[in-house]
Amino acid sequence: MNKKLLALLALLMAFMLFLAACNNEEEAGQEGGETGSETEAGSGEGEGEGEGETASEELFPTVVENEGDAIEGGTLQAALVNDSPFQGIFSYVLYEDAYDEEIMAFASNIIFDTDGDFLLTNDGIASLEVDGEAKTATITINGDYKWSDGEPLKAEDIIQPYLIIGHPDYAGVRYDADFQNIVGAVEYHDGKADTISGIKKIDDKTVEITFNKVSPAIYSGGDGLWSSAEPSHILKDIPVAELLESDAVRVNPVTLGAFKFDKIVPGESVSLVRNENYWKGQAKLDGVVIETVPTASAAKAMETGEYDIALSFPTASYENVKDLENITLLGRQELYYSYLGFKLGKYNYDTGLVETDIEGSKMGDVELRKAMGYALDIEQVSETFYFGLRERANSLIPPVFASFHDPSLEGYSYDPDMANKILDDAGYEDTDGDGLREDKNGEKLQIMLAAMDGDTAQQESIAYYQQNWKDVGLDVQLVTGRLIEFNSFYDKVQADDPEIDIFMGAWGTGTNPSPSGLYSETAVYNFSRYSSDELEGLLQAIDSEEALDAEFRADKFREWQQYMAEVSPVIPMQFRYELMPVNDRVKNWDFGYDTEFDYIDVELTADAPVK
Repeated sequence: MNKKLLALLALLMAFMLFLAACNNEEEAGQEGGETGSETEAGSGEGEGEGEGETASEELFPTVVENEGDAIEGGTLQAALVNDSPFQGIFSYVLYEDAYDEEIMAFASNIIFDTDGDFLLTNDGIASLEVDGEAKTATITINGDYKWSDGEPLKAEDIIQPYLIIGHPDYAGVRYDADFQNIVGAVEYHDGKADTISGIKKIDDKTVEITFNKVSPAIYSGGDGLWSSAEPSHILKDIPVAELLESDAVRVNPVTLGAFKFDKIVPGESVSLVRNENYWKGQAKLDGVVIETVPTASAAKAMETGEYDIALSFPTASYENVKDLENITLLGRQELYYSYLGFKLGKYNYDTGLVETDIEGSKMGDVELRKAMGYALDIEQVSETFYFGLRERANSLIPPVFASFHDPSLEGYSYDPDMANKILDDAGYEDTDGDGLREDKNGEKLQIMLAAMDGDTAQQESIAYYQQNWKDVGLDVQLVTGRLIEFNSFYDKVQADDPEIDIFMGAWGTGTNPSPSGLYSETAVYNFSRYSSDELEGLLQAIDSEEALDAEFRADKFREWQQYMAEVSPVIPMQFRYELMPVNDRVKNWDFGYDTEFDYIDVELTADAPVK
């Protein structure tokens, strides 16, 4: 073990004692609590401290077949690895985090299939025909399909999501620049029209949508096109303002997927049963039970045969499962990146626009932001905790999007000398000799960090990053004095809590690589609150009609990545490889992206998971 690694581990052990004390104090003081499109990603960590064997992509298959005769029926036991209760928002127009999305995948209302490049195909519930000249998209239901409650799927169900997202009372995050590309969407949202003029029912199975512009993004579910249906026979009679807390979303949502909801224990578990009306046929399983499992317990639960699969499994627990004989460990590159964000303004919910305030922000100096990026020893954290399953990210586009990710972009690397030089040249000096730098005016500079809580690896990583910044003279303290629970973290960040100067978040990007939904001036998810004319121009170019030329679009993606590196409102931190342990009684599970996998094909070879 090298000296640098020994020093890191020694430091982290000291921080463990501190954090353990904080956690014990928190438990003693608590009386109670509550709990792609792009989704907010959790820390996704598990226990895994210490030096271990480095993993590589070649180690992991993406398919489990497993020999043995299948039993009839059976229930798949799934662990949802999460240190917080899931929110339980089971609606594609309302949900916000990856955990609810993991659950909904078994009871999906998605109407389009996608291929290995994440492009929409016509092989799903619905087909898509785009007329670029007329700027229209025609969506056609491909057969006589039913919802899980027996009601027929119809054109109104294709239209219903648009009526919800565009409604003046919609409180979700998906009314953005993309959605406003639909003709009449803004007028409907502003209460000047009773419906969206650009959306027309042609017949019981056909809907036509007219856009202000059509770009290649439409084939990835962008430009305002929506990829799921909502049951209009239920939701049309519920006021949009009441949808989020309605039984139709929280208690008994209907579905078009392979399974349907049977019982929901809020935040804890979901039981699903076979959907007799599934358009592809009957699932071979009787059902699925999904239970929240803490990251610290996930590996042991797989080892002892409590579960068949683990969803959102922490890569930091790799060493704890890599040698288990009762599982197959699947792996793939994830549609994910983590990042360091700087608060540079606020979001005006009345106008629906980002209001950037560089001059009034503590983090408004781009040189300070860049120095903080160079100060982070992400490489060592990735090696120490994540066994090569994470790497420093060089851009805000994951490498999975090979046509758009720019591998030539240098990004940041651990370079404390560079960080010190940038800070010195920018006028951040230690004027009182306490080892910490003051701001340019000689005033005390304390930077408040918001970061989400997690397991030991997450806690120690954040503590180490704080030490990295202290090593270059920056005083970075935790908002509230401790790490923040997942849901509360994103609530604070989205609300532009004035205590937050910087924050560490992560995105599950979804299958549409367009960054508009995360960084445009209309995007609620633009948590740094940075906008500029140049940024808007690049985002619009990426999803413009000119971008129908693949080379033009790829060039604009590169320009956007380079621009974001120059202005650094957010700094990419890590890309990651995701793992899924699958018990040896499971047959026909496929974890790949380029696949025709369907939950109806999954089978079990025993009455209980193999121990």
